[in-house]
Amino acid sequence: MKYGFIIDNRKCIGCHACTTACKSEHDVPIGVNRTYVKQVEKGVFPNTRRIFSVMRCNHCADAPCVEICPVEALYTREDGIVDFDNNRCIGCKSCMQACPYDALYIDPDNKTAAKCNYCAHRVEVGRAPACVDVCPEHAIIAGDMENPHTEIATLLAREQVMVRKPEKGTNPNLFYINGDYQSLDPDTTAKSGPGLWNSQARGVGHYAKAAEKLMHTNDDINLLQMSIDNDLQAAYQKKETKNPNYIDVLNGKARRVYDTPDKGILWGWEVSAYVTTKAIAAGAFLIPLLAVIFGYELSFTTKLVSVGLSLGFLGLTGLFLVMDLDRPDRFLNVLLRPQWNSWLVKGGYTISVFGLLMTIWGAATYFEWSIPEFFILGLTAVFGVILAIYTAFLFAQAKGRDFWQSPTLPIHMLVHSVLAGAAVFAILAVVLQPEIWMEMLGTVIAVSLVINLLTLVSELTITHPTKAAKKVVTMILKEQYRGLFWIGTVLIGNIAPLMLIIFVPGTLTLAVAGALILIGIYITEKIWVEAPQRIPLA
Repeated sequence: MKYGFIIDNRKCIGCHACTTACKSEHDVPIGVNRTYVKQVEKGVFPNTRRIFSVMRCNHCADAPCVEICPVEALYTREDGIVDFDNNRCIGCKSCMQACPYDALYIDPDNKTAAKCNYCAHRVEVGRAPACVDVCPEHAIIAGDMENPHTEIATLLAREQVMVRKPEKGTNPNLFYINGDYQSLDPDTTAKSGPGLWNSQARGVGHYAKAAEKLMHTNDDINLLQMSIDNDLQAAYQKKETKNPNYIDVLNGKARRVYDTPDKGILWGWEVSAYVTTKAIAAGAFLIPLLAVIFGYELSFTTKLVSVGLSLGFLGLTGLFLVMDLDRPDRFLNVLLRPQWNSWLVKGGYTISVFGLLMTIWGAATYFEWSIPEFFILGLTAVFGVILAIYTAFLFAQAKGRDFWQSPTLPIHMLVHSVLAGAAVFAILAVVLQPEIWMEMLGTVIAVSLVINLLTLVSELTITHPTKAAKKVVTMILKEQYRGLFWIGTVLIGNIAPLMLIIFVPGTLTLAVAGALILIGIYITEKIWVEAPQRIPLA
């Protein structure tokens, strides 16, 4: 048995009965949808038409949301339905980043992820999903695709169908008859202006935090007006561009006219901060380790400073991780109810084991325990490197964000950890008595900066296979992030410290270079985390 959907675009009239039935059946809050009807206009005046496309979870055979979920809140049933358990969800929003179809949302009432679950409670008692029953044109067909006697199996055998984003390799179980590419691919149309549903955008996702401040006041009208004003301003600004959306349809271009609200930036400053503090935590150990590899002797003070820095910034990393969760009260589910395919789980255990090993090393140093140092350093080094780079693999599991699929991202993370560790010790050298091993800091920083610049060039100039990834590169180099990138990342974070180290050597100069490097690392991570999330998935 394998359940699936067919959307027959020959019949859909865009009545939104499926949206309403779904909201009623599952008590879906205002501002979020499990299913909705996207509308796109196309053609050349006067021969124009409006196309209706029902959007929802695709119940993929290889569901990336299931793979990335750290607590098995999302799971694939034996009948092929991708269901969820909101009693386990921690609100990490990883599933929303992984889904290429933007099918998931955070329920504003219980702060957990939700989506279409094929009305599993109805299917189990022999009834069809609510949207199927209510559709007046029988444009939504559901059933067992492996049973040749069902209508859906017959249609799949006889009709030409298409799916959304087949290149993602998710093997979706939602098919469209007479599907329209420009309706199903969000890259082909610009966002629509203010409308009945997308004017609620200020109450969705992280935007909801601002909306909550007005929830218990008498400013409901102002809240709605704030949303509409923002959308109107964006629409008027759009009129000034060379391809104004309001005349797209007259020129034969497709344009979106009815859509779901934008969920905004799902992973905000907390994630950028946690990636930065994690880099410092790993680097604070990796730099003294490099000193040992190069033949230097570490003093008692250096060892304790290394342990203190690593554990301190590891604690900040955990704090930022918890702060980013919409259900922080369930954070321990990551460790106590792990789903081992998720790199969020592997990262959580890496943080725990690395912290334990650093504590053992610190205790062995302080109490002069007779533990073979080469053994503890070697084991900690393995987990230190994993700590530095595991976020790259977590981002790679977020299949919805094409830019994060870069093969150079692990190098990016590792170099940032080395730079961050060297920068912190360079700053501390001004306060503490500089030790002989710190002579290597300038060389390590200079070499790492060169490698970092080459990595940035590789990430931004390598041929990107998708439009979404290319748009992110354009945003970084030429559009809204260009100032942050060229000034913050390139000039402040790389060129300026490299020039200082080369032309103005000295302890104080090295400390200034270290401070600039840390600023540059945070700015770079902010750009790399935020920019890909500005590409619409649906």
